Amino acid sequence: MTQLSPAQKSVPKTLYGGTSSRRITVRDIAAAKERGEKWPMLTAYDAMTASVFDEAGIPVLLVGDSMGNCHLGYETTVPVTMDEIAILAAAVVRGTKRTLVVGDLPFGAYQEGPVQALRNATRLVKEAGVGAVKLEGGERSADQVELLVSSGIPVMAHVGLTPQSVNAFGGYPVQGRGEEAAQQLLRDAKAVQDAGAFAVVLEAVPAELAAEVTRSLHIPTVGIGAGLDCDAQVLVWTDMAGMTAGRVPKFVKQYLQLRELLGGAAKAFAEDVIGGTFPAEEHTFH
Repeated sequence: MTQLSPAQKSVPKTLYGGTSSRRITVRDIAAAKERGEKWPMLTAYDAMTASVFDEAGIPVLLVGDSMGNCHLGYETTVPVTMDEIAILAAAVVRGTKRTLVVGDLPFGAYQEGPVQALRNATRLVKEAGVGAVKLEGGERSADQVELLVSSGIPVMAHVGLTPQSVNAFGGYPVQGRGEEAAQQLLRDAKAVQDAGAFAVVLEAVPAELAAEVTRSLHIPTVGIGAGLDCDAQVLVWTDMAGMTAGRVPKFVKQYLQLRELLGGAAKAFAEDVIGGTFPAEEHTFH
């Protein structure tokens, strides 16, 4: 009978819902790819929400620059700053025990080149305590990925629809349609893999192309609007839970109507205050 080493024994047998005495690492992510295990990822921006997802067994939480849209009131992700990412990433780390926390590098934090990327990624690791960082771009960001990885910082890449390029795209169109665009997306995905990324997000990509990319890579793909064949799936948590007002992207499935529930609770509280029934005796000190 083969004896497992202490290192092998410490690797969770499953990413989702498993138990371990340590945080999920990029080594666990790689092992999941090898055994064909799919896994979920959500965004998080505060300690309390992150603790709920951590207790629910979500193995990876992304402190995404999507905070700009759903928490900070910006129209796009472009205005999000390093200070904002660092503060909220630190809160997510404090609120979790098991999950791998990935911090986003916002627009302007890595485009100047590898040295700038290393400086800002180092800040997220040192100040916020994240276990990895994410940045957008394929071939154009490969040098940044390579320096970060060689410096000891795990990198999750992001290709396809990259929201920080909203002004260049003129919106949020599906990426990779047509032979030329599909080949470029394949080159982008392979470029970040070759540079050392441990995973790559595929956003708003035709399902057939995402499946081809997933088969072509030895690192896991994380789909968001990229079909069923990706190794993992991610959603912005406010979209997933029905907290987002108005129209949500086609690829979003709402598992709860939290905005409606929270609004109902606020109205019930207001009615109790106006009607003089709160605070009741059981809420009162004497």
